[in-house]
Formats: sequence, structure tokens, C-alpha cells
Amino acid sequence: MPLRSAGVTGTATLTLQQDLWAPGFWQKRRMFCLCFAANKNSCFMYSQVRGLCPLKQILHQKRDNTLIFEARFESGNLQKVVKVNEFEYQLTLRTDLYTSRHTQWYYFQVSNTQAGMPYRFTIVNFTKRNSLYKCGLRPLLYSEADAKKHKVGWRRTGNEIKYYKNNAGQGRRQYFSLTWTFQFPHDRDTCYFAHCYPYTYSNLQEYLVAISKDPVKSKFCKIHILCHSLAGNIVYVLTITNPPKSGKGTERKAVIVTARVHPGETNSSWIMKGLLDYILGDSGKAQLLRDNFVFKVVPMLNPDGVIVGNHRCSLTGQDLNRKYRSNMKKCYPSICYTRNMIERVMGERDVLLYCDIHGHNRKQNVFMYGCERKQRAKAPYVHPHVFPLLLSKSCPDKFSFPDCCFRVRKSKEGTGRVVMWKMGINNSYTLEASICGSKLGCRQSTHFDMKDLESIGQHFCDALLNYCIHNNEEHEKLVKQQARVNSKVLNPDVLDWDSSSQTSDSPDSCDLVAVQPKLGIKKKTKTSEEHFHSIAKDRSHESKNTQGIETQHKVFQVLDRVRKALRVSPMMLKVIMKSHLCHRKQEKVMIIVQRAIQKRKKGK
Repeated sequence: MPLRSAGVTGTATLTLQQDLWAPGFWQKRRMFCLCFAANKNSCFMYSQVRGLCPLKQILHQKRDNTLIFEARFESGNLQKVVKVNEFEYQLTLRTDLYTSRHTQWYYFQVSNTQAGMPYRFTIVNFTKRNSLYKCGLRPLLYSEADAKKHKVGWRRTGNEIKYYKNNAGQGRRQYFSLTWTFQFPHDRDTCYFAHCYPYTYSNLQEYLVAISKDPVKSKFCKIHILCHSLAGNIVYVLTITNPPKSGKGTERKAVIVTARVHPGETNSSWIMKGLLDYILGDSGKAQLLRDNFVFKVVPMLNPDGVIVGNHRCSLTGQDLNRKYRSNMKKCYPSICYTRNMIERVMGERDVLLYCDIHGHNRKQNVFMYGCERKQRAKAPYVHPHVFPLLLSKSCPDKFSFPDCCFRVRKSKEGTGRVVMWKMGINNSYTLEASICGSKLGCRQSTHFDMKDLESIGQHFCDALLNYCIHNNEEHEKLVKQQARVNSKVLNPDVLDWDSSSQTSDSPDSCDLVAVQPKLGIKKKTKTSEEHFHSIAKDRSHESKNTQGIETQHKVFQVLDRVRKALRVSPMMLKVIMKSHLCHRKQEKVMIIVQRAIQKRKKGK
């Protein structure tokens, strides 16, 4: 059940209220307007759980059917509401504190509802050009009446959902609107709307208290304080392993998992919950995991951002997943202490795997980002593709290996994934789960629910067990099998095309640039071999001033294998690649490939 601040209610008539986080002012308009104002110094004072000051309650007038909006509770986000007509409202979200960006996460309460009436909500200040709302994502609704009477929790709602550019931009910034229609299920009900399933800092604390009180789980799960956040909230670290026998504990390898560095990616907390439930269970597999590994888990890296309802940043207004190289403990304590903790663990034992769990707002499925070396190291070599491949086999209807990417860009040098990889952890990953759902198998065009997200954490543990069972030779065999499949289906991963340009672990704009010939310059006739090498030269343009993951010679080899598998000329391969770079649609590339093959058959 969603959390609410005790003794806080909304206005009956649309008058000025104080918001504890966002500065604002009252404006007189023809339309009714509900604005939230704030004290600029309140951010740190009220960034703790139940840190809200008491507000005066304004009684609602009879016969007034105006909806009452409230977002002054833990993780809530809503700045302003404008009543357009009796059943239509325009909503404005609050940006992350001390920024003018990052309006994606929303979570607010609505009361004084009328059942069966055609309401329309429009959020008018999104900043992302593309959104999963264009691909079928629907808002979440929670009804207190349904929860009490029918034990129904969060569910999807909304019809006539549209995501479009509006005319409310300021300067060069463009804004986008999300609009949907719906009907409330009950009269005089209290409902909640959210972008994704909420998971608050209080939810985490309740979960950890239950573990500490469990006489069995508390024996192999130790909860410690890693550090305190800027607002004084505790950042927890869990150490999970069975008690060692006869001093063999140091032989166990470590597995490090973190989550919720971005507050609005609440699905990462549900995946973390599923992972912890699995490891802390009494099954034989859970026992085996605890016997063979020492798990270090930081379940919530950014509690301040979670509490105040930020989408991406901490109270400094910075993205913490770009600060893993920083030594500024006063500004980024959770990140600095996490990195130092991992360094200490690496000094005590080998670290098998590091994974930071995220949510993704522009792509479907579950996938991973990894790190691949420029040149293959001498044995023993841990191939970064192996674990994602095992996870895709364990979870084929949710996890997509073709969506995985193993490139390392210079702009990502401050992320946890890259920093841990450079520290010496070969299996260093970011696990991304879509806010929407899957487009694989029987789960195609379906939303992920909380059970789905928890199951991903469980499949993560299964893949970890499978990884330990197989030896290096079997890992190599698995990777070669996938490479053969890739060469047949034109998998983007083999071509080293980045399918993740618009993600939380990648830049907003595409880094791949198709090099076009200059106008007015006559082309020099080239041999087929020169044409082929020019392709690699064009593709190497994207890696300029960045850290590539393959040598130029390896790029030639990959492209040559693809060219031979498709049975096309070097010039045709270049056309295919440029088409992919322009449209970024694998389906269109496959159509071009099929046409090229048909033309060659007709020519013969």
C-alpha cells in the first residue's frame, strides 16, 4: 500500500499550498490553478522519512467535485495542477532538485473522485523525445477502496494514451506531453498514479527489519551501515554467506550487487528484492550459493533522491552513476564508500561479478551492458558475454541477449560498470530492465508486473549457479555458438552496433555517424578490397577520442565474416550498414539483406 504522510490532506478549494521541495508562486488565471511553493532551504531538512512539517487542513466544500491532488509524501512527485474543465486536468511534474531537467518519475494522490466519469490527465513537461508510452506503456493506478474490499493492488490504466511534442518549450528546450483518459472505480475514493511500481526507502527499511528479526536469516545475512547520506539517511550494505567451515571462508569468491542509484528506476528495487528473497531462502540452490559465494549487496545507493521523489539525481543535483571516479565523500558519500568497500573486498578475495541494477525508460526487455577488452588476454580469460548468455537462456521470455552491448565509451568512464571493470573485475555489468515490458516469445506486448521483476532477480541467481558449473571450455563453446547464430541473423552485437544509445547508461544522441561523401568531389574508383576496408574506416569514426573495445584488425575480421555469411559484395555491405545507421531499425536492415540476396540469385 502506498505511503502517505500522517495528518496531511489536500485542499478542498484550489488555493495555494506549501510544497516542501519545489519553489513556486500563485498566479491568478481564468483556469483554476493549484501551485506548490517551497522554502529553498527545506530540501535537506525534509529529505528524511516522516520529515514533513504539519500543515493546516482545509475542509472541502459540499457539491464541489474538483479533484484533490497531493504529492507531499515519500517519493511523491507533482508540482502543479491546472483544472481545464470539469473532468480535464493539466499536470506539471517537479524537476530533480537543483536541476532544470529530469522530469520522468511521477507519483501522486487523487481524492474526491467520481466513479464512471471520463477524466483526462495530461502531463505537460516531459523532456524526452522518445518514450515507451508510444509503445504501449500505460500509467499505474492504485485504489484504496479496491485494495480494502477486493485486495487489488497496482494495476494498469488509461485509454487514448498519446505522447507528443507540445508548444511549451523555453528557448532551445522542447517539452513533450503525455495524455490519457480513464475512469475512477469508486466514488469518494483515494487513488494513486505512478510511472512505475513505487518502492520507497521505508519499504526497504521494513524489509531489512524483517530480516534482522528472522532467527534463521539473521545468521547468514548481516546488515551494516555503509555510510550516511547528505540528509542523514542510512545507506545499508548486506553481507550474505553461510558461516565458513574450518577456515575456508576466504576461498569463496565475492559477488557484488547494487541498485537504485537512479531514484525513479523503481523496478530495480523489485529485481533486488527478488534476488534477496532467493538468496535468503531455504532452497538447495540458495544454500549452494551461500556456501560458494560472499554476497555484498547495497540495495539503495541514493536514499535521499528516493525520498524526495527525484528521477535521476541526488540532493547535489548530480547523477551519482557518473561519480565513481570522484573522491568527494562529502558530496557523494554512498558512491565513494561503495567503491572503497569493493576495493577492500578485492584485497580479501576474488570478485567473480559486479552488477548495478537499473530501469530503462526507452527500450523494452531486460538486457545488460558489459565491458570488453581491446585485445583478448591470455588464459585464464573470462569472456564477458558468458553470463548474459546464461541469463538469456534462464529467462528467454524477458532477457534479450541481442540488446546487450559490451562497448566502453569515454563518456561512461565514471559509471560503476566501467570503474569496477578497470579496477580488475572482468564480469562488470549494468542490468537494465524496461519500465514497460517484454517483446519476446509469449510475453510479447505485455507489461512487467512486480512478480515479473522479482523473477528476474531469481533468474539472475540461477544464471550465477550455471556460470559456476560450467568450465572455461564450455564458456568458450557457448560464445562460439552464439557467434554463429549472430552471423546468420545479423545480430547487432556481432556488428558491434550500439543499440543502447538512448539509455540510462548511454548518451541521449546516437554516437554512430554514417560518413557521407562530399558533394562536388569525384570519387576515386576503388578495388573491392579497398571498398571493404573503407567500411571499417567509416565505422572507426565513431570511436575517435573514445576507448574502443576492438582493434581495427578485429573489426575487419568481424565485418568479413558477416559479408561472407550474407554473400554480398563489400559495396552492398556498406549500403546495408549505412541504412542501419540512418534508421536504427534491424527489421529494415533485414529487408535490405533479403532483397540483396534475391537479386544475387536472380543474377545467377
